[in-house]
Amino acid sequence: MAMKWALGILWLLSPVLATNSSRPNILLLLMDDMGWGDLGVFGEPSKETPNLDQMASEGILFTDFYAANPLCSPSRAALLTGRLPIRNGFYTTNDHARNAYTPQEIVGGIPDSEILLPELLKKAGYVNKIIGKWHLGHRPKYHPLKHGFDEWFGSPNCHFGPYDNRQRPNIPVYRDWEMIGRYYEDFKIDHKTGESNLTQIYLQEALDFINKHAATSQPFFLYWAIDATHAPVYAARSFLGTSRRGLYGDAVREIDFSIGKILNLLKQKGIDKDTFVFFTSDNGAALISAPNQGGSNAPFLCGKQTTFEGGMRVPGIAWWPGHVAAGQVSHQLASIMDLFTTSLSLASQDLPVDRFIDGIDLSTVLLQGKVIERPVFYYRGNELMAVRLGQYKAHYWTWTNSLEELSQGIDFCPGQNVSGVMTHAQVEHGINPLLFHMGRDPGEKYPISVLSTEYRDAVTRISSVVRQHRDTMIPGQPQLNVCDLSVMNWSPPGCETLGKCITPPRSEPWKCVWPH
Repeated sequence: MAMKWALGILWLLSPVLATNSSRPNILLLLMDDMGWGDLGVFGEPSKETPNLDQMASEGILFTDFYAANPLCSPSRAALLTGRLPIRNGFYTTNDHARNAYTPQEIVGGIPDSEILLPELLKKAGYVNKIIGKWHLGHRPKYHPLKHGFDEWFGSPNCHFGPYDNRQRPNIPVYRDWEMIGRYYEDFKIDHKTGESNLTQIYLQEALDFINKHAATSQPFFLYWAIDATHAPVYAARSFLGTSRRGLYGDAVREIDFSIGKILNLLKQKGIDKDTFVFFTSDNGAALISAPNQGGSNAPFLCGKQTTFEGGMRVPGIAWWPGHVAAGQVSHQLASIMDLFTTSLSLASQDLPVDRFIDGIDLSTVLLQGKVIERPVFYYRGNELMAVRLGQYKAHYWTWTNSLEELSQGIDFCPGQNVSGVMTHAQVEHGINPLLFHMGRDPGEKYPISVLSTEYRDAVTRISSVVRQHRDTMIPGQPQLNVCDLSVMNWSPPGCETLGKCITPPRSEPWKCVWPH
């Protein structure tokens, strides 16, 4: 079985297509820092996500769905390439097992050598649009329209700010090739009240795109990657103060409302049966921002930045009326990278044959209710931290964040303390990995005894998978090692027209520091 994984899981990749539509529209709804415990369907007691809960009741709820990394940029790169960040270059080698992403000063981005989902869907005749956060590099050569997208409305970076445009420029917002303004200047985000119309703007962009293409024979791919649940959290005025969970809940309620609008439009246009929709998040909730600016990963341990379940197990809902049977709950181990492979399968498009693809084709899971045995690899930077196979998860390294950071109030696991599991130094468990049974102990509180037969049998199976994985691993060129103030968003394309160009400082690259 391990050899089949090592051979690129080609045995899983034959297309399994529905009879009524050989090329469905594909709509991927990617949230930012939204936790597994944020949805009513997963038990959130406020029950403030009626549209997402209905989406789950009309499709498949994935209880064991994973991000590819506990941080935004690497996970997004993995979604669009079908490959682990260690393969596609979205990691750092500056320090061991450090999380890294794409702030303004990062020099790297998605390499030209990577083949992205929209590039392959374009070959199958799709028109492609991204709405929201790109986060795979902000320099012109990394622009999403150079990597298969036909349209873009959104930003290359997260909505941090406001900045003074002297030490650091405000983040640009693009329409297609050129910026049309900057956050906090032309697009309001009020830190005091949390008010912003960005989600409503992103919603309207999605509705307009669907309306435009609903009546055509050309299939579309819409990647709706909004960021309202990433701190600083925001919501439209009409949603402020409406949630029992504070501002974060307001943002979730607006997102739920927006997704309801999108799904209803698909039904009104009569293309719901021709559109495959998947909802998920780029990583777990950022507990460091909780409770008012962050969500919930209940019942899992820790959150964003860690390779405990709270950092990487995320919501997953598949919806395709007439093809995916309603009311299903799947315990398939699935990954955000599978959306790459599955989307290409549904579009009757071949996978690249010159590279290892980590995502598997979930077509048989979606259309026939099957379950495929496969591992899930938990990476943090350049280190394989843990592996899940079946019900068992083995930690080869543990680390939350340093005691020094903890003393400064940086805590990825507030209110949680599992002795010997949550470590504030990088601890290797290579000889005797920490082992947990995810069915009995999803909170990773009770390590299985190394003296037990259960431990020996499970670790033997997992160790074989790890050996095969490491033997076939060829890391990509790391993209997140070098920083330079001169590459920030000083003068993006279109700034001349708006009179918003800023002279960049002299180039002085340095080795990026990633504290955790």
